[in-house]
Amino acid sequence: MAKLTRRAALAALGTGAGLLGLGYVLRNLVDMPASHANGPGFGGVDSMDMSKYMNMFMRHTELRRNVEEIPGGIRTTTESDSPDLVAELQAHVSSMYSHVNQGSEVTCMSSSLPTLFRRAPDYHRQLTFTAKGVVAEETASDPNLTDAIRAHAREVTGFVVEGMPAMMQGMMGNGMMGPGGMMGPGGMMGPR
Repeated sequence: MAKLTRRAALAALGTGAGLLGLGYVLRNLVDMPASHANGPGFGGVDSMDMSKYMNMFMRHTELRRNVEEIPGGIRTTTESDSPDLVAELQAHVSSMYSHVNQGSEVTCMSSSLPTLFRRAPDYHRQLTFTAKGVVAEETASDPNLTDAIRAHAREVTGFVVEGMPAMMQGMMGNGMMGPGGMMGPGGMMGPR
């Protein structure tokens, strides 16, 4: 029988704790009452949107994404070979563009979205559906806004490439999990 080293035991303990923590967070996100889903930290995201986000994160390996830098912004192509995922992706991106156009800010999991919502009138957005997904083109004449557009493209690419770990990093990086964040002490919803 092989001897379990202290390092291996700590690694196993850390992995188990991480998986339990991720499971707890995901359970709370998916089962979140609509009153909390639309509250601080998840502005503009209802329970149905959240379940679609979670499905796309869980199926991220079925998505392909290409980001091309163009003058003043980006052109992204995000596609899948799964027809149901294509429909979900198209509905999600279309919904996000509607939120931006209406000024209904969505603040979850992204440090670049607040800038894009605040500056929505200052940049051009064009969405094209393809047979397998979406092509989005976003451009601005202000270099700072161009930087925010490109930063958001990198965040979304991280979600597509890494799935849940990128989502968790996005949540942790935005302070949504710490004191006063969305999941405050004891896992309770707290003010943001």
